[in-house]
Amino acid sequence: MKYIILILFIFLTNLNSEVLTGLESLIENDFSDIKDKKVGVIINHTSVNKDGERLIDIFIKNKINLVAIFTPEHGFFGNVEGGYSIENSTYNSIPIYSLYGKTQRVSDEMLKNIDVLVFDIQDVGARFYTYLTTMGYAMEEAAKRKIEFIVLDRPNPVGDKIEGAVLNEDISSFTAYFKVPTRHSLTAGEMAFFHKKRMKLDLDLKVIKMKGYKRNMFYDETGLKWINPSPNIRNINAAVLYSGIGCFEATNISVGRGTDIPFEFFGAPWMDNVEISKELNKKNMKGVNFSPCERTPEADLYKGENVKGICVNVYEKKDVRSFDVFVNSIYLINKYHSDKLIIKEDEISKMVGDKEFYEMIKKGENPEHIIKKYRKGLKKFEKFINSEKIKLYR
Repeated sequence: MKYIILILFIFLTNLNSEVLTGLESLIENDFSDIKDKKVGVIINHTSVNKDGERLIDIFIKNKINLVAIFTPEHGFFGNVEGGYSIENSTYNSIPIYSLYGKTQRVSDEMLKNIDVLVFDIQDVGARFYTYLTTMGYAMEEAAKRKIEFIVLDRPNPVGDKIEGAVLNEDISSFTAYFKVPTRHSLTAGEMAFFHKKRMKLDLDLKVIKMKGYKRNMFYDETGLKWINPSPNIRNINAAVLYSGIGCFEATNISVGRGTDIPFEFFGAPWMDNVEISKELNKKNMKGVNFSPCERTPEADLYKGENVKGICVNVYEKKDVRSFDVFVNSIYLINKYHSDKLIIKEDEISKMVGDKEFYEMIKKGENPEHIIKKYRKGLKKFEKFINSEKIKLYR
C-alpha cells in the first residue's frame, strides 16, 4: 500500500511540475487573441506545442490567417551554423522572410497586410544570443506601424541567476543590444516588457504567460522536451555555461564547435591544459570542476587539429556562475600564453558588455577584482526589474 501511495505521489508531483508555454495558453483560449486578424509569426524549430506539433501547422489547421513567417539566426529548421546568412523561402506558399540575411529588420513590404506579429522562440538566457535581438528589432518596427505584438512566452532555461556585466551605454550591436547583464534571468516576455519600458515604445504589447513556471526553474525541471535551440547548444549544461564560455568566441580559443561537447569545452593546440585545469580547480568554483581533455574539431576553429582543451564538468548547475568560469579561465590562459592568446578587442567588448574588459585581462588584473567591478550594475539591474514590475513570474 505504501509503495502505491509513493508511486501516486511521484506521478502527481511530475504532473504538477509540467509547464505550459504561452503557445499552449493561446491554444487553450481558442486563439482568441489572433482570430479574425492577419498574422505574421517570428518562429523557428523550437516553436512547437507539448506534442511537438509546429506552431505554423497548428495555425494552418485552425484556419488562422497566416500572412508571413519570419525566422532568426540559424533559420527555420535551426540547423544552420551561427553567423551564416540565410535566404528567404516559402512554407505552404506562405513567404518565409529571413531576419538573418540581407536584413535583420522587418520592412514595409514584409509587414503589409499584417495586423499582429506573434513571437514564439526558445531563448537560452545569454544577452549575446541573437533571438531576442530579433524580437527587439521587430517590436520597434511594429511600434512604428501601429502593429500589435504578442509574445508567446517560454522558459529562461538557465533559471533566475544574473551575472556578468550590464551592457555599457556606448556599446550597441546585434549581439550587444539590450542593457542587461551577460546572463540576464529574463524570459522572452519579460525582455519584451523591459525593452518597451526602456525604449519608451508606443507599442500594443501582450505577453501570453506560461502556466506552472517559476523563475528559479531550469529547463529540465519544466517537464518540457529539450530541443536544441541552435546546433551547438545541445543540453542544459551547455546552456548554463554559454553565458561564460561563449565569450571565448571573441578570441582564438576553441569553444568546442565541431566536437561532441560544444560550450562544455575550451582550448587550443598550444594550450597547457594540464596546468590551467589544475589552477582552475584550486579556485573551488561552485558547481563545476575542470579536467584536461583533447578533441579534434570536425569544423570551425582548429578544424582537423588536435586541440588541448579543458572539459568543464557541471555537477550542480544551480550553483554554476558561468561568467566567473570565463573570467578565471581567460586570466589563466593570458598568464600562461600571453604571446599566443588573441583577443579581438571590439568583439570581446560586445560579448562581455564592457570596453574596459580587454585592458583588464591584458594587464593581468585579478579575476576577483574584475567580477567585483560588475556587481554594482547587477544590483541596479535587479532593482530596476523589481521596481518596474518586469518580472512576470515568482
